[in-house]
Amino acid sequence: MRRRLNTARVFVVLVFLGLFVLATRNVTDPDVWWHLKSGEYIAAHKSVPHTDPFSYTRAGQPWVAHEWLSEVLIYELLRASGWAGLIIVFAALVSAAFFLLYLRCGPDSYVAGIAVLWGAWTTQMLWGVRPQIISLLLASLWLLILERAQRNPKLLWWTLPLTLLWVNLHAGFALGLALSTLFIAGEWIERRLGAAVGGVPATTLPVIILLLDLLIVPFNPNGVRMYLYPIETLRSRAMQAYIVEWASPNFHRAAYWPLLGLLLAIFALAGWARERPRARDLLLLLAGFYAALSSIRMIPLFVLIALPLVCRAVGLLITSPGSSRPSPPRAWTNGIIVLGMAVFVLVHVRQVIQCQPAAEAQRFPERAVGYLQAHPPSGHIFNQYDWGGYLIWKLYPQTRVFIDGRADLYGEQFLDEFARAYDLKDDWRLTMDRWRVKTVIVPADSALAQGLEAVPGWTVSYRDPQAVVIHAAQR
Repeated sequence: MRRRLNTARVFVVLVFLGLFVLATRNVTDPDVWWHLKSGEYIAAHKSVPHTDPFSYTRAGQPWVAHEWLSEVLIYELLRASGWAGLIIVFAALVSAAFFLLYLRCGPDSYVAGIAVLWGAWTTQMLWGVRPQIISLLLASLWLLILERAQRNPKLLWWTLPLTLLWVNLHAGFALGLALSTLFIAGEWIERRLGAAVGGVPATTLPVIILLLDLLIVPFNPNGVRMYLYPIETLRSRAMQAYIVEWASPNFHRAAYWPLLGLLLAIFALAGWARERPRARDLLLLLAGFYAALSSIRMIPLFVLIALPLVCRAVGLLITSPGSSRPSPPRAWTNGIIVLGMAVFVLVHVRQVIQCQPAAEAQRFPERAVGYLQAHPPSGHIFNQYDWGGYLIWKLYPQTRVFIDGRADLYGEQFLDEFARAYDLKDDWRLTMDRWRVKTVIVPADSALAQGLEAVPGWTVSYRDPQAVVIHAAQR
């Protein structure tokens, strides 16, 4: 019992219990609603849609439902266990992703545990009930496989079923292929420089497996389209202009200071390092560094790449002959600490689950949507961008939205048109006329709401502090 509950192990248990608490949060991501409706649609129709069924502005237009399997899983989980199941499962997925990172951070439990907490601090703004969390877990697993294949190359064969699963869960599968390519390129550079690590086979097997991974990609409902879709998303100006997560991190904001600290730590450790870094590690680090500075959404990838390298450097610095650690407390003391933390976790999770209805009502126009359910719009609606998914979940198929969170579907030109109308700029009246908008549901303090109230022919039919519903006169 004493060995099982030594200080180091208790520290690790506390780290991951704390991480689980941090990841247990209310579902407020505006995209979760159209993910749920997509999962419901796929489950009901037994097929994946290839054109948009949810909006009238893009009805019948091509839509790449690259997250279809994640959406089915999210919907079925909600149906089976409610919000409690979704909240707990996705908190567990986050914890699992960081546990795999912990396994890559070296033998020192304290260094690895602190690294995990740092990584959690750096990426926590991106957590939630969303398919990207599944990609985070799979990317963490993929990196673990690549690193351990150094000693056991047969582990690379596991990337084949992983690719088949990932390409149906999320377009982030491209990260796995990119990581394999960087590993192979790094090994090739090391061999060319005559610095290959002993015991590592030639790059023939990794190249063969990477080619097989590429051949597996079309085994999804979107077929060969998935080869290009991740690249198109990365290059999409609409995504970069209108989706905050696709913008570069702003280091004037406190949320990104942990990332800045990680970058500074890497530069500092580079000067103190006792051994020359491997070409493979440098290649991965540079790629991750560029990705994180280009897009907030890529910060987790950089964390997965950088933290094991930081831990390795720190481990070399603090290791000294004859060093000793203080004797651990008694096993029963550690047991009480773990038990107390477990009770705190249960209480916190229960509180979060109980607060889910209030969090939903605070973040989304629950009462205004209730009004629209009782008084269905007779024509097209115009809605706020972040409310589109919620309206899809609550009002489809009776009412289709003007816009929602699928920026890749709508494109930059349409998003510009929406922004001009929402901000009451330029030819906003033409937008209303072009799309024959009869009902507007937007925040009560928005420019459009305040402007329409002064326009003859528009009448406020519902108002609360959060939202306003305005109807156009019959013409």
